[in-house]
Amino acid sequence: MAEAAVIEDFEALLEESFGQVTSIEGSVVRGTVISIENDSALIDVGLKSEGRVALKEFAVPGQKPEINVGDIVEVYVERLEDRNGEAMLSRDKARREEAWAQLEKAFNDSERVSGVIFSRVKGGFTVDLSGAVAFLPGSQVDIRPVRDIGPLMGTPQPFQILKMDRRRGNIVVSRRAVLEESRAEARTELVASLKEGMVLQGVVKNITDYGAFVDLGGVDGLLHVTDIAWRRINHPSEALQIGQTVKVQVIRFNPETQRISLGMKQLEADPWDGVDMKYPAGTRFTGRVTNITDYGAFVELEPGIEGLVHVSEMSWTKKNVHPGKIVSTSQEVEVMILDVDPNKRRISLGLKQCMGNPWDEFQEKYPVGTELEGEVKNITEFGLFIGLPGEIDGMVHLSDLDWEKSGEDAIQEYNKGDMVRAKILDVDTDKERISLGIKQLGADPFEAGASSLKKGAVVTFTVTQITEGGIEVSVADGMSGFIRKSDLSRDRSEQRPERFAVDEKVDAKITNIDNKSRKLTLSIKAREVAEEKKAMAEFGSSDSGASLGDILGAALKQKEGKKDE
Repeated sequence: MAEAAVIEDFEALLEESFGQVTSIEGSVVRGTVISIENDSALIDVGLKSEGRVALKEFAVPGQKPEINVGDIVEVYVERLEDRNGEAMLSRDKARREEAWAQLEKAFNDSERVSGVIFSRVKGGFTVDLSGAVAFLPGSQVDIRPVRDIGPLMGTPQPFQILKMDRRRGNIVVSRRAVLEESRAEARTELVASLKEGMVLQGVVKNITDYGAFVDLGGVDGLLHVTDIAWRRINHPSEALQIGQTVKVQVIRFNPETQRISLGMKQLEADPWDGVDMKYPAGTRFTGRVTNITDYGAFVELEPGIEGLVHVSEMSWTKKNVHPGKIVSTSQEVEVMILDVDPNKRRISLGLKQCMGNPWDEFQEKYPVGTELEGEVKNITEFGLFIGLPGEIDGMVHLSDLDWEKSGEDAIQEYNKGDMVRAKILDVDTDKERISLGIKQLGADPFEAGASSLKKGAVVTFTVTQITEGGIEVSVADGMSGFIRKSDLSRDRSEQRPERFAVDEKVDAKITNIDNKSRKLTLSIKAREVAEEKKAMAEFGSSDSGASLGDILGAALKQKEGKKDE
């Protein structure tokens, strides 16, 4: 009986011992590192055999394992023995079991957890949360898209657990949620302390045609294109890139709308300070064409300092030409300072002033009176434009085309492209005008004819035209004249223009010679009055008793007798 009792007690103890050993499968136990061989550590957990754990399981992703003989470590017992008779242990699973408990508590309490991004997978990244592996979607990495995640990998960072399922072993985390929460806190703090004039650091968040939005750490500000630099910037992308860190100054801040206007150029010295001393009028400088418009070209003299070359100051000879046909963008040009207005921040420049003035050169080379030959460039209602040396034009006015013909008639004889000779009559360098004459190449027939005529002389003329106010007549040598209606006869009843006929020849007295209008004024009435006075003097007086008819009759007979002789 005693022996049977001993056997029963032994069986009970054995069963209890075996049950205790079996119960540690699937649990985490503490063990001692008894040796390190090659790439694994041999650990004694109090079983009849030790177990091996790969050294890499003791390492934090991205770092070397730190483990030594004698260290007490926690491992997960998967099986008591494998085919080699060793216990199957896992450090990863031990860490995972421990981590899960802590992660579940953090998830329930909405607390942040620390983790390390250690690899890239489809749609995102894997994160080590102290042994538990979580998934980080690509959209949850940062507030803005991250081009290079390299600097983030291998570095402990805070994460927020979005979802976890222990049964499936799934954990989803977000780094963006942590940043947004911090961003909101920073935004509140920043807006409360924000003042105009403050200098801040920010990151370029977005670029538009009119400027760039800069993230100041929870709040965005607009950096207008005109406030990026003192120099001309046509598009913000010329100076900024998305993701670039910039130093900016708060120019304006509206607490109600929370609109923030930023500036970068305000942190640099204003190049317009003392600009009138740096660029005095009349001096020449070399600059770069930055922009071309319909009214001129902008030239950069130095970064931030631009002047305008108005289209009228671009060329001496090319008028009504678009500035783009004279200069091109980025071209280096020499300009002259014409005017500086520091208050309006304007500089007027001249391009043509750095070249020889063709009008001055023409005047020196071709004085008034010089005869030249040129091509008819254009025909207008008021004259001819003739091309001259130096790529300039001179004009022959209608009145200077012909001595005898009207300008309207004379200009019909010319065609564009004709080569003609002309005489220089006047050069006005200020107004850039050259007056030419074609009729001046020959003598004035009026002057030649007028030299042989005198006021008061009686001449024979030919009627050329009959008008209501009188008759147009032609005198010898092609000189023209006019007899007013009241001068057609001393007898008022005979003062009728229609009693004359074209080509009829009549005698009249010259009453005026007008060299300016190149016309003679004649009078038949004055001739008749003169003849009457002469007859009265020769054939009688009013006291002799002879009638006026007798006197005139005798005078006419005498005149006819002289003609017969």
